[in-house]
Amino acid sequence: MKDFFPAQYSTLSASALNKHIANSYNLTGFNCRLLIRNVSDTYILENGTEKFIFKIYRDSHRKLNEIEDEVRLLNILKNEGHSISFPIEDTSGHFIQQFNAIEGTRNGVLFSYAEGKVIHDLNQEQLKNIGVSIAKIHQTTSQINLKNRHEFNFQTTLFEPLESLKPHLIDMPEEFSYLQEIAAKVVNKFKAFDTENFSIGICHYDFFPKNFHFEEAGKITFFDFDFAGKGYLINDLMTFLNHFFFHTLNNLTTIEQAEKDFNLFLDAYQSVKKLSDDEIKAIPYLGITFHIFFLKFFYDNYDDWSNAFLTPRYTKRRIDLIKKWVEMYCDFSS
Repeated sequence: MKDFFPAQYSTLSASALNKHIANSYNLTGFNCRLLIRNVSDTYILENGTEKFIFKIYRDSHRKLNEIEDEVRLLNILKNEGHSISFPIEDTSGHFIQQFNAIEGTRNGVLFSYAEGKVIHDLNQEQLKNIGVSIAKIHQTTSQINLKNRHEFNFQTTLFEPLESLKPHLIDMPEEFSYLQEIAAKVVNKFKAFDTENFSIGICHYDFFPKNFHFEEAGKITFFDFDFAGKGYLINDLMTFLNHFFFHTLNNLTTIEQAEKDFNLFLDAYQSVKKLSDDEIKAIPYLGITFHIFFLKFFYDNYDDWSNAFLTPRYTKRRIDLIKKWVEMYCDFSS
């Protein structure tokens, strides 16, 4: 047996995966190719009439029990009638495939394909559809408890990230000081909110247009629940607000139109699931925790994939984004 020098992140062969999937799922005549090599590795299988997505997780990012909980969540959502990309069983009744890669065991899941396409410039009907659909998903996820998924709270989105980022920001003392100050302001701001009555459940935490497809007839399908974890459900409304934030910064819409569109989405959401006044007021402040959380995520994964962009210049630019977010959405004067 040949010995291999240990690796920390390999890319599994698309042709070898194609053979494995054909045998395990009885899917023959498909072509498998790599779509994305990033947080996880995503492959697409096509045969001219059908498509599937095969996702390979990195063990350093998602352990087996976390993936099992993601599969459980998606199966619940599917069974409740929500339009999502769902996991598919192999011929033996297993949802998770295991591969003996150079770095160790890697786990993979076959998903149904979300028909349609990404739409960034959303019209009124699409915004209403998104609002109603997310609210209905939240009605289900507010009743789900997953033991092996992370939680989104101030410890995981502010305090731990700031501690982790210390070495990365050692030569950026002003930026680090700003993050500490703005984090303290967020925590203090939440003391004024009635958080005891905030809806809690499993959040998607990445509801950007890149993670749902629209078909021509208007049907929407959500996918990529990789970051799903427990927290305030308004976290998902905050992530969608980020879409309008970036759209505005890129001069693809006006501030006034972005506000109008987000409020239309919010009204549609509340036609299904009512929010308290404090929940609505709290949405913008969670945006700060979101950006700090992902700055830590980029730093944690520097060795595997983020080293291509996580430069000091990029880091400062991300912190500037937080400052722009605060300027656009937050009021710490009261």
